[in-house]
Amino acid sequence: MTADSAVLGNEKTDVGDLRAEMERLGRAARAAAAELAHADPGTKTRALEAAAETLRRRVADLLTANAKDMEAARAKGLSSAMLDRLALDPARVEAMAEGLEAIARFPDPVGRVLAEWERPNGLKIARVSVPLGVIAIIYESRPNVTSDAGGLCLKSGNAAILRGGSESFHSSAAILECLQAGLRQVGLPEAAIQRVPTSDRAAVGILLTMNDFVDIIVPRGGRGLIERVQNESRIPVIAHLEGLCHTYVHAAADPEMARRIVLNAKMRRTGVCGATETLLIDRAVAQDQLGPILDDLVAAGCEIRGDETVCRLEPRAVPATPEDWDTEYLDAILSVKVVDGLDSAIAHIERHGSHHTEAIVTADTAAAEAFLDRIDSAIVLHNASTQYADGGEFGMGAEIGISTGRLHARGPVGAEQLTTYKYLVRGAGQVRP
Repeated sequence: MTADSAVLGNEKTDVGDLRAEMERLGRAARAAAAELAHADPGTKTRALEAAAETLRRRVADLLTANAKDMEAARAKGLSSAMLDRLALDPARVEAMAEGLEAIARFPDPVGRVLAEWERPNGLKIARVSVPLGVIAIIYESRPNVTSDAGGLCLKSGNAAILRGGSESFHSSAAILECLQAGLRQVGLPEAAIQRVPTSDRAAVGILLTMNDFVDIIVPRGGRGLIERVQNESRIPVIAHLEGLCHTYVHAAADPEMARRIVLNAKMRRTGVCGATETLLIDRAVAQDQLGPILDDLVAAGCEIRGDETVCRLEPRAVPATPEDWDTEYLDAILSVKVVDGLDSAIAHIERHGSHHTEAIVTADTAAAEAFLDRIDSAIVLHNASTQYADGGEFGMGAEIGISTGRLHARGPVGAEQLTTYKYLVRGAGQVRP
């Protein structure tokens, strides 16, 4: 392939043809967004329900498509954690269908009166929620993001342009067909949910410059993807940065609770962004509590990388490097550090964390409240696993990602967070003096 060509589907095309195709997607999305913005809530709900039923009917087709992706991923040598992120089975397909139904049951986020007041001159002012417009979502290997992102954009009245990772190319295509079947069934435009029909990275570069057609970019993936999008985009970005999450076992932690939480936070699913990557434990309890915690982790297949104190207490640990404290493993690897109390733990998190999700395990209410108040992350938990960093677990049905920035949304980005607002001003002939 030359520098002037790209892959569109399975065929070669030059960059000019790719740009034309991307602009066609953009124009179709813009037209669909105008229709969706005023779609009846019941129609959107029925489209989501129909898409969910189509996923269930076509489970065999979805698994066949996923098998192609899994075979290619194994040939490329992807890690076991990345293969887990990519894999579909009947339970995961059912979870996608249930996620769409949960989104469907939520109150419609469009047209909500957020605030209203009357001025002394008689003007009546209301702030009302409206869709963002056209949202482009760029994500990596997890095929369920196709379902979640498409469903949330539909519910919130936005058109979606999806660009999944090359690893999930066939899986995402099969899921998209189910979403578009739901749109067709209720008479909404198929272009309300589209995907970039190529795995070539040149398409991402074009997408990031399509400010005439796209209103918001949502990247969901590793640091390399996020940094590229932030550096190259001419369009506002809602960033889902890496999940370099911490669990801190405070001196007043209940030992059995700490064991349960740490094991779950790291090992429930190592390849999700809410997985704990660094364990911090107070020096005052490290001698007694660290061993049982690490016993559980090692028994579950986790590699331990520790600081000097951890390595002295735990012969199964290997010395951590400076890079370990800044690494999102997405694998069965955990860095472990002994800290000298709450202030030391907070300082470590602020220096090395990605402002995603952090947890404290303690029976000391004052220490917990100080941690919740002082940690500057999108999600902060007390006595709960970091794996709860998930829009579905927050009761939001699903999420398009966990935003680690401050604008436009922060934390789990659900349907409500995919709206903005406008002001409606009603008068009776007032003119400004």
